[in-house]
Amino acid sequence: MSHPPQPPAIPPSTIVVTDYLWFNTRQRQEFIRITEQVAGIVSRSGISEGMVLVSAMHITAGVFVNDWEDGLIHDFGVWLETLAPAGLDYRHHQTGEDNADAHLKRTIMGHQVMVPITNGALDLGPWEQLFYAEFDGRRRKRVVVKAFGI
Repeated sequence: MSHPPQPPAIPPSTIVVTDYLWFNTRQRQEFIRITEQVAGIVSRSGISEGMVLVSAMHITAGVFVNDWEDGLIHDFGVWLETLAPAGLDYRHHQTGEDNADAHLKRTIMGHQVMVPITNGALDLGPWEQLFYAEFDGRRRKRVVVKAFGI
């Protein structure tokens, strides 16, 4: 009887830190800049070189990297509403839900990102920022932040 291959063990010098960001959004759709919160988790982790995974833990929310400019954030909302408008008679709504557009918007924007950690800090480009994108808000939601490295 053969056994499936075992994943390699994490080297003892590797640091793995998991933390969570919580949100209570006031609107159904919001974009929240989370760069400082993630940078704080990375700083406290003690990791000098590695990666950080930032992932929305709700099927109607996303995480993305882009520029922090009010016009662009507004444009994302308009663009997403054009691609996946709220209020249509989506088949998903036959289940009693009313948020099919939020599921579609999340798929378009993505649910997670990986960011390098270099010299103990997020290694983002000059204008890059991390964002949480909420598409079915007005209730408590969370994001997992998992930093790993040496």
